[in-house]
Amino acid sequence: MPSRSAPRVNDIAPFHVMELLTRAKALEAEGRDIIHMEVGEPDFPTPAPVIAAAQAHLATGYVFYTPALGLPELREAIAGFYQARYGINIPASRIVVTAGASGALLLALACLATPGKEWLLTDPGYPCNRHFVRTFEGIPVSIPVSAASNFQPTLADLERHWTAQTAGALFASPANPTGTMLQATQLAAIADFIRQRSGQLIVDEIYHGLTYEGDASTALAHGDDIFVVQSFSKYFNMTGWRLGWLVAPAAFTRDLEKLAQNLFISPSTPAQYAALAAFKPETIAILESRRDEFRRRRDFLAPALQKLGFRITAKPEGAFYIYADCSSLSKDSDQLSRDLLESAGVAVTPGLDFGIHAPKSHLRFAYTTGIERLTEAVERIRNFLG
Repeated sequence: MPSRSAPRVNDIAPFHVMELLTRAKALEAEGRDIIHMEVGEPDFPTPAPVIAAAQAHLATGYVFYTPALGLPELREAIAGFYQARYGINIPASRIVVTAGASGALLLALACLATPGKEWLLTDPGYPCNRHFVRTFEGIPVSIPVSAASNFQPTLADLERHWTAQTAGALFASPANPTGTMLQATQLAAIADFIRQRSGQLIVDEIYHGLTYEGDASTALAHGDDIFVVQSFSKYFNMTGWRLGWLVAPAAFTRDLEKLAQNLFISPSTPAQYAALAAFKPETIAILESRRDEFRRRRDFLAPALQKLGFRITAKPEGAFYIYADCSSLSKDSDQLSRDLLESAGVAVTPGLDFGIHAPKSHLRFAYTTGIERLTEAVERIRNFLG
């Protein structure tokens, strides 16, 4: 009798951008020059102080398991980071070090999701979130968002979609794929709305630090009952180290610890010792200079795309993405992305990856390559469009 996967797997769509990357790599293997603007990964190397910290620990040879919630000194360092950057006091006991932000999201939803209960997510939004909810037998419910609301949820959206079956909401600020943000007043209002209905709020803040009109406001300033997901991948330029963290309400930390013990045993030990150097002043100085470079890239690419006929209907305030309306150039962004890759050697992500709300009208451009390559990409797209 043929073996079968669990029925839930039928609801898990592929991560299309990774399949696009596979094709781009295959073309490169054939000798093609591909400009990568598809994957959400900083092109900068891991900062030197972080590398040095990892090397120093590895040289000791003592690379063993850590506590499931993470190295105590790293949890303290993260707590200190919240005090220094946001001026808020988060006890280290509420911080869970995880195997990337994905690990943090998995732990949070493993702890909170109940079979058959609904979770509100934005559409467009990070594609894996709805699959995380489904993995733990929850029901993802999409809130269509558009430029009219800065691609972020409003209170009216919550009132319209909240039902007796709703358990909570998972939102992101800055958001992927749009780069838009929730302001402090919006975060406070959303938190109050959900709190009044005895729901749970998870806020994805993995692009904090990569904001260009000022620092972002953390949801942690609006209550101790909010779950916040963060990562060393984006601002800290440590994608391959697979390290993140979750700030959780105190009442949940024991349950999260049990889950972490069983699912992961512990986060990567070398990555944790490396991350101890991520908050050093010399590292932050490197990261801030890179933030300035990302801002410069955004300010070049956005008007350049508009001149080509793309519409940017909401200003990207953070992350390193531009979510552009391509409807005047193509009726199918998925086909356009494939054509751009095959004919122009430019890899970008179709809206298909981010939900079902107007996906054929949008492409996501990641400005995770230098200005010279971005300039070349714009020229290639111009030539392709004729």
